[in-house]
Formats: sequence, C-alpha cells, structure tokens
Amino acid sequence: MAVNVTTRKGNVKNMRSHALNATKKRQKLNLQVYRLEDGTKVRLSTKEQRTLKKNEKTA
Repeated sequence: MAVNVTTRKGNVKNMRSHALNATKKRQKLNLQVYRLEDGTKVRLSTKEQRTLKKNEKTA
C-alpha cells in the first residue's frame, strides 16, 4: 500500500463560456506510485519524481 507524502494541491480555475458564465474546474495532480531505494512505496507527483532523479544524478 502506497503512502501519500506529497503536500502539493491541485489548481482551481474558472471555465468561462461565451456568455461569461463561470464554473469551477479543478486540475488534479498526476500522482504515481514510486518505489524508494529502501523498498517502500510512496505516492508522489511526477514533478517530484523528476526532482528526485535529478538530485540523484548530481549527488
């Protein structure tokens, strides 16, 4: 079972029609199950996964 470790939230925006009616739309995060080096599974966004991989290459 993967654990949520991200603190990021999705975006909320207004969808506008031609009559300028506003309805709320929510953009959700792209959460993926990611396995850490110690074998634990965590649920991270893809942006956080890219950052982890980038930091591994530089270290």
